[in-house]
Amino acid sequence: MSDVEMDEENIEEVEANLTNPDVVDKYKTAAKIVNSTLEFLIPLVQPGAVIGNLCAQGDAKIEEGASLVFRQGKLEKGIAFPTTISVNNVVAHFSPYTSEGNIAINEGDVVKIELGAHIDGWTAVGGHTVIATGNPQEPTTGKKADAICAAHYAGECALRLLRPGNKVSQITSTIGEVAKIFSCNPVEGTVSYSCKRFDMESEKYFLNKVPEDTHPEDFTVEVNEVYNINIVMSTGEGKPKEGEAKTTVYRRKLENNYSLKMKTSRSLYREINNKFPSLPFSLRYFDEKTSRMGIVECVNHDLFEPYPVTYEKDGEFVAQFKFTVLVLPGSIQKLTAAPLPYVSSAFSITDPKLTNILNMGLKRAKTNKKKKKKSKAAQAAPVDTPVSQ
Repeated sequence: MSDVEMDEENIEEVEANLTNPDVVDKYKTAAKIVNSTLEFLIPLVQPGAVIGNLCAQGDAKIEEGASLVFRQGKLEKGIAFPTTISVNNVVAHFSPYTSEGNIAINEGDVVKIELGAHIDGWTAVGGHTVIATGNPQEPTTGKKADAICAAHYAGECALRLLRPGNKVSQITSTIGEVAKIFSCNPVEGTVSYSCKRFDMESEKYFLNKVPEDTHPEDFTVEVNEVYNINIVMSTGEGKPKEGEAKTTVYRRKLENNYSLKMKTSRSLYREINNKFPSLPFSLRYFDEKTSRMGIVECVNHDLFEPYPVTYEKDGEFVAQFKFTVLVLPGSIQKLTAAPLPYVSSAFSITDPKLTNILNMGLKRAKTNKKKKKKSKAAQAAPVDTPVSQ
């Protein structure tokens, strides 16, 4: 390789991370679309609202937001993760076909919204939990509040521990400590990933909870990394199982290829590859009959990775907060968030270790600088419950 080729390769590598202001701008623009979509959807989560309609409205809002930015050129932009609406003991990924999406939300339901947007492959995601109620002035209490508080405070701890030099095993153990205070369990199988362009699930990740007899690789957080932090808490055992709901969310497995035999499968594969070559999508975007038929052969030959709809036990509640974080040289920036639901838990965080973490600033102090005040995020969501808007 010539010196010129090596220089070009190094330049490309530098430009494809947070050292490039254009990359940071695209992450932040994608995050604005996510935040505006959450802001749009949350008031619609009311008793009587239809889940399928909410999913479609969320996706349309993302596409609308993406159409208004970076208009020049042929930049790829739009949905990075389809809108999913998962209620009560449904853990994640419920994004039903039209024929199955007429399920209505009821008073008091714990509703998890998850979605994502991208600009030129630079992605931002948001996962948020709300209470569907006609009486928003009254705080929700009991197990529902416990799960929401556990997920919120675990997320705030994870955010502050996402500092260069920290081991991710420390984040996982802290998530478990917060869960215990609120009599909850972190949901197994929940993963927080580092991400890169067109890749929301990169090689570096850490778990919500480490299952017994497993030893995931530990690693150190580094400057200029991007993470999608995903915190999911359950009032049950935190060991979800697949249920009756059909899986509709998938992602292309780029490393695999196979010569499909069925015409329907080949047609679906081509259509998906043209529209969603690397990022997750929902089969809701395609003809229901043909997609149901075609996806089977594709999955059987490992061309797509499913995001199955999973469930906690009946009568339990699951809460989620998911957000995109930039680990910059002088700060940690949380890009996606929405107003918290009005809940009041009987439990509160008093452990000095955890309160110290929650009081950590998101900007890293320099030598001879005065001690930073508590971060705005910590002040907005005080350690003592209730959590409120």
